Amino acid sequence: MKYNVKIGIIGGSGLDDPDFFKDATEEKVKTPYGDPSDSLLSGKLNGINCVLLARHGRKHSISPTNINYRANIWALKHLGCTHIIASAATGSLKEEIKPGDLVILDSFIDLTKKRELTMFDKDDKVIHLPIEPPFCSATRNIIIETAQSLGIPVHKTGTAVVIEGPRFSTKAESNVYRSWNADLVNMTLAPEVVLAKEAGLLYASVAMATDYDCWREATENVNVANVVRIFQENVKKITTLFIEVLPKIAEKNWDVEIDELNSLIQESVQSK
Repeated sequence: MKYNVKIGIIGGSGLDDPDFFKDATEEKVKTPYGDPSDSLLSGKLNGINCVLLARHGRKHSISPTNINYRANIWALKHLGCTHIIASAATGSLKEEIKPGDLVILDSFIDLTKKRELTMFDKDDKVIHLPIEPPFCSATRNIIIETAQSLGIPVHKTGTAVVIEGPRFSTKAESNVYRSWNADLVNMTLAPEVVLAKEAGLLYASVAMATDYDCWREATENVNVANVVRIFQENVKKITTLFIEVLPKIAEKNWDVEIDELNSLIQESVQSK
């Protein structure tokens, strides 16, 4: 079948400008898992049907642990999304990934402790989903190619360690993550990326390094003020990239990728 592309955007910072978000409608979606982080904004960005969701709520009032990831993903699926592109602030664990740099993630290490990790815990069903690769390769490639055409430097791969938060890491923890050859540390990627795959959504994430965590001796340790400052100084790069990538995603036929993911999900579900 031919799928009608609709792209969910998670993050939202800088993408709620009414000058380029056309024909917007706001909707509160009720889900089997409770309420999403906020109302969802549907409309057109660069001529493409999109749904925008602020992961932490529009007032950034929800901590990473308390985000209802299942409700967020369910709501985007319910509104007809086929894809999700997400943005995330992250701490850099590598000298070459400087604050302000963008990284197109391709893997993660989940160290979270208190989150609901699956939507398959009802109706006597359990899923053993092969998660590798966690991100949609075709969507990632389109993002990378679009960034190159715009002259926006990006790191083409990156592994993020996902911690529970909301506190930042100790230096000892930061150095352990570095010893694993991880690239970034983050608080929200998991279980979001996993739930998106369970829902049959093609997911990609653009991470922005906002700091060097606390491992780098010559640099001030991570703090909220500097994270916000670096993000605000560089958010236009993500905004520009997302707006320009949307029509490139929409022009591709995604039948093969979506059908393959749906088949994988069906094969992975077992009755309890």
